[in-house]
Amino acid sequence: MDPEEATHHPSAGFETRLKNLRDHVMEMGGLAEQHVELSVRAFLDGDLKVAEKISHADFKVNALEVQLDDECCEFLALRHPVAMDLRMVVAVIKTTTDLERVGDEAEKIARLALTMDHSRARKRHLRAIKHISAHVRKMLHDALDSYARLDIELALQVIKQDTEVDQEYEAGIRQMITFMMEDPRDIRLVLDAFWCAKALERIGDHAANICENVLYQVLGKDLRHISIEQVEKELEMAAPQAQSAP
Repeated sequence: MDPEEATHHPSAGFETRLKNLRDHVMEMGGLAEQHVELSVRAFLDGDLKVAEKISHADFKVNALEVQLDDECCEFLALRHPVAMDLRMVVAVIKTTTDLERVGDEAEKIARLALTMDHSRARKRHLRAIKHISAHVRKMLHDALDSYARLDIELALQVIKQDTEVDQEYEAGIRQMITFMMEDPRDIRLVLDAFWCAKALERIGDHAANICENVLYQVLGKDLRHISIEQVEKELEMAAPQAQSAP
């Protein structure tokens, strides 16, 4: 769906405010995505300078969340949006919450990078982190792309990938337990990798949540807490209605 169509309204001021909300969400999303990328790089490469920077940069994401909350409250109070416009504002509020939590998880990874014993880290210890982080970063990027273009097909693809990330996370944990059993001296290092993997798994959850917000905004259906098969069935039923709507 074209975002311009989704925010069309006879009042130019109304439409401009809606566009500003979307633009600010994308700004916040870009910042959160950058923090994830840099924190993972710091963890894998032992770059303490980058880790230190990201561990103290979360206030920027938090400030954008507060700004967007204020803008949404003002918009609801003064403009009284209905239908698609109201759903868009609700989606903005939910999405900013998820992005703020993505920023929190990135900060956790950066702080882990600062305390991890990189001198003991080996490729096998970090293999699961590399794999999961690549998958999760793509999920987050696609989730933001889906939000920008209101692409429900891409949103569904991201939601499906959340299950795959959960499976990768569980496999990684089993591998980490093996490492700890093989050499107890690696327990602290492996625990750091475990908490990093957990943070990445949570970022994947938030990416999926953002896509659920896209589906809600476009289709007017709350598809949380149901199976992916049921989501697909609901989308098949809702898509023709969305296409025929004025």
